Amino acid sequence: MSAIIEYAPLLWQGLLTTIMVAVLGGGLCLLVAFAAGTARLSSHRIVRWPAAVFVETFRGTSLIVQMFWFFYALPFFGIQLHPLTAAVLALGLNEGAYAAEVVRGAISSRPKGQTEACIALGMTPALRLRRIIIPQSIPAMLPPLGNVMVDLLKNTSLVSLVTVADLTFRAQMIRSTTGETTAIFLTILVMYFVLSSLLALLTAWLERRFALDRKAKSIKENVRELTKVGPL
Repeated sequence: MSAIIEYAPLLWQGLLTTIMVAVLGGGLCLLVAFAAGTARLSSHRIVRWPAAVFVETFRGTSLIVQMFWFFYALPFFGIQLHPLTAAVLALGLNEGAYAAEVVRGAISSRPKGQTEACIALGMTPALRLRRIIIPQSIPAMLPPLGNVMVDLLKNTSLVSLVTVADLTFRAQMIRSTTGETTAIFLTILVMYFVLSSLLALLTAWLERRFALDRKAKSIKENVRELTKVGPL
């Protein structure tokens, strides 16, 4: 326990790095998810096929191997990435491939009548995705996307393999210096659990915020208020 108190600043620095990697990787994950997920629904093969190849490649290979490729293999081709950049790219693209299927599935589950109504109104495919389909699909996306984000957070522990000084990297440094394994790794276990719980709480709040029944109730309440107003 004394080692934890003594090396608390190091653990704090590692925690901040872990949070930064998770935030940057999560942002890239969402961008990739919506880009690849909607591309897989395109009617044009030149758009749909590359997105499918990307998703299957990053889902079908190991995250560690991808991270090693970005950091250790790309320099042989003249591309040198900073460790943090390599870690964020690997995390964002790998988890984004999984999240892309969440986006695709949620959009595909929307009633066909909505698309037909949009076509009847003369909406372009991009407009109906942006104004109608995606907003109504968000409530169905949130629970699985929350799981993807929690998984991304836990996978940040792998960035220590490409020399990013995250929470796990700092813990390994302290363990090799002090020899205290149980206390150190129990401490970071609790830290990861707290971060995962905060993500779960955020997801639950977003689910309530964007729930379709909540919107329906709010519309009914507005109608009820309007009916209370007498004639002018």
